[in-house]
Amino acid sequence: MGTVLVTRTLPDGGIDPLVAAGHEVVARPDDEPWTAAELAAVAGDVDGIVCLLTDRIDSEVLQRGATGRLRVVANVAVGYDNIDVAAATAAGVTVCNTPGVLDDTTADLALLLMLAAARLASTAEADLRSGRWDGWSITGYLGRDVHHTTVGLVGYGRIGRAVAARAAGFGMEVGHTTRTDTGVAGWTPSLNDLLDRSDFVSLHVPLTAATRHLIGPAELARMGPDAVLVNTARGPVVDEEALAVALEAGTIFAAGLDVFEAEPAIHPRLLAAPRTVLLPHIGSATTATRTLMAHRACEGVDDVLAGRTPRFAVV
Repeated sequence: MGTVLVTRTLPDGGIDPLVAAGHEVVARPDDEPWTAAELAAVAGDVDGIVCLLTDRIDSEVLQRGATGRLRVVANVAVGYDNIDVAAATAAGVTVCNTPGVLDDTTADLALLLMLAAARLASTAEADLRSGRWDGWSITGYLGRDVHHTTVGLVGYGRIGRAVAARAAGFGMEVGHTTRTDTGVAGWTPSLNDLLDRSDFVSLHVPLTAATRHLIGPAELARMGPDAVLVNTARGPVVDEEALAVALEAGTIFAAGLDVFEAEPAIHPRLLAAPRTVLLPHIGSATTATRTLMAHRACEGVDDVLAGRTPRFAVV
């Protein structure tokens, strides 16, 4: 058995796999975040770490851990851009994540953002709540239809495919772009081609050097004044300044965002931009999904400490 640091409070029952296996769980009672320096200071004294995407597991944490007992880090997320994977590989530390758990829940939210942004739902609700709504008007809050339009998926992994299935239910034509041919109808190798022909663009790529600011001024200009951008991937995939400018100018119609470049800080110009739906990174936020994510991360740690090959290892 080992000692496992759980960096934040997880949903009830989330650490059950660790408890059932007899591991000692180390956690703060007040859910206070750990700084990178604090994580580095304790990394060598634990066998495993269960962390969240807000925890920076950098090279110092991993190097300090490798000089001690650290064998595995499990991220309660699909993405793992908060972990220095190269440093983990060099240190011999296994990195696990939680794919396949939050696909449907996040896809549901992507559709919510499409619908809410296209139908100006946030603007309409804000007016109603503030008393600015003075009654029904045939020309009031005129949005864009979602049904029988074209959605372009940038990335076609599990979540992208789940969005495609939902979009089909709205009678949408679905296109997608990836680096290699998926063999699925609607694939194009060109992001520009996809942007040119899509009414909705939904982002489903990991954050890498190649995808940082993948959607910038040039890409937004290609989308057209009736287009809607949705991002449930990672905030830095979109140049937020460029997006705010495009919304102000009417270069695109609307945007629905669940992730941001400098969370929890939000670009002030984006906050003031018209026709936006902004949510606080709730893509996987249902009780069932978040609990299952925690279970899967803890199972990964237990597998490594027990000498088994984890089902979902990044390295």
